[in-house]
Amino acid sequence: MPRKEKLIVCAALSGGATMKAQNQAVPYTHAEFADEAERCYAEGVSIVHIHAKDPSSGYGIIDLEANRAVYEAIKSRCPELIVNISTASFFDDKETRILPVTEIRPDMCSFNTNSMNFGMVSYKTGEIKLEVIYRNPFIDQIFYAKKIKSVGTKPEFEIFDPSGLNNITGILDKQEGLFDHPMHFQFVYGVAGGMTWNLGLHLALVSQLPQGSTWSVCGVSGVNQIPAAFQAVISGGHVRVGLEDNIYLPDGNLAKGSWEQVKWVKELAWIAGRPIATCADAREMLSLPGRS
Repeated sequence: MPRKEKLIVCAALSGGATMKAQNQAVPYTHAEFADEAERCYAEGVSIVHIHAKDPSSGYGIIDLEANRAVYEAIKSRCPELIVNISTASFFDDKETRILPVTEIRPDMCSFNTNSMNFGMVSYKTGEIKLEVIYRNPFIDQIFYAKKIKSVGTKPEFEIFDPSGLNNITGILDKQEGLFDHPMHFQFVYGVAGGMTWNLGLHLALVSQLPQGSTWSVCGVSGVNQIPAAFQAVISGGHVRVGLEDNIYLPDGNLAKGSWEQVKWVKELAWIAGRPIATCADAREMLSLPGRS
């Protein structure tokens, strides 16, 4: 890995279930999203990942107009930022889940690669506090892929466990014309029902990526986020942080916002000799399509 390869930093600003009761910095309104995105941009973030929120409950919603308001607020403040819209939903049908992508036409969106148990658990006691079945069958993935490609948005393949990677590279990518290359993957560590951080597993997954692919890591809680970020920085990957994944800093204090988490990633990048990618750099590195 060339030590001077630039590092793309993404900030996941809110998440579907991270609440102000946990950290007051979590944005709910479109104005709060714009404020947080601007702070992240000032720290060197080139991508923001968004889940629009229901301000009354704090839960993420897939609603088109809520996503449009957040997207437009961010773009009005930071037009260069790459906005990655979530397609995640446990209860909406596939047509609803993809509507913000086809109507807003963001540069990027999440692409969920497998069905799975998805829960909140205690890793100390094994207690299962909440659980849903996260449905992403092949037929739905093919539907999403065609819709995403039709509007020129780049999918970010969310790899929650090894089956998700095989679903994309071993099965769906064999269907001619379904996905454009080079592809971009994100390895998600720490979701209950998925994989937790393990260096050997991570290296095995990266070794299976199609030639020319880019990849990033994110981790739920510091025990997954911090070592994954270290490894990505030193081995040519990219890093996502943000209040969606972890509400704390490495020292255990509450983060003042996603922007504050970016600071420690920048320290890692400096040690590794990797400059932080600008928005223009990230667009080129990710082969993002042009927008009119």
